[in-house]
Amino acid sequence: MKFTFQTVKVAVLMSSLLLVPSMLPAETVSVKKDNVNVRSGPGTTYPVAMELFKGYPLKVIEKKGDWLKIKDFEEDSGWIYSPLVAPGSTVIVNGKESINMRAKPNTTASIVATVDRGVVLTKLSTQGKWVKVRHSQGTTGWIYRPLLWP
Repeated sequence: MKFTFQTVKVAVLMSSLLLVPSMLPAETVSVKKDNVNVRSGPGTTYPVAMELFKGYPLKVIEKKGDWLKIKDFEEDSGWIYSPLVAPGSTVIVNGKESINMRAKPNTTASIVATVDRGVVLTKLSTQGKWVKVRHSQGTTGWIYRPLLWP
């Protein structure tokens, strides 16, 4: 096989792209069922680092085979088996304490509920900097986006 300057240039470019971390935003996923183990490494031989419940949102920061390295809203990380998650459809309250869920997407709308930090909600839609969400008990309303994670 004959290597030209162009061939070498393309090979160098391709190999350098493999070394550059992705500039795409982190993928978000939600846990599919209760009592799902997050492990300290990518396999069942690694110790369990934490246990999560259905709907818990996570950011994927690395992939290794069928395992995903994830982090949660408190920056805890570990590895989860990819069939145990689905594309992200949930958010978690990340305010200082409890926050207001409102009837409409503005701060003057009536408060329909207060929601504590760490509560998982299903994301329904967005409007500007507001997210329409549903609590597991059925209450629906709007929360200001910066108070939610991810």
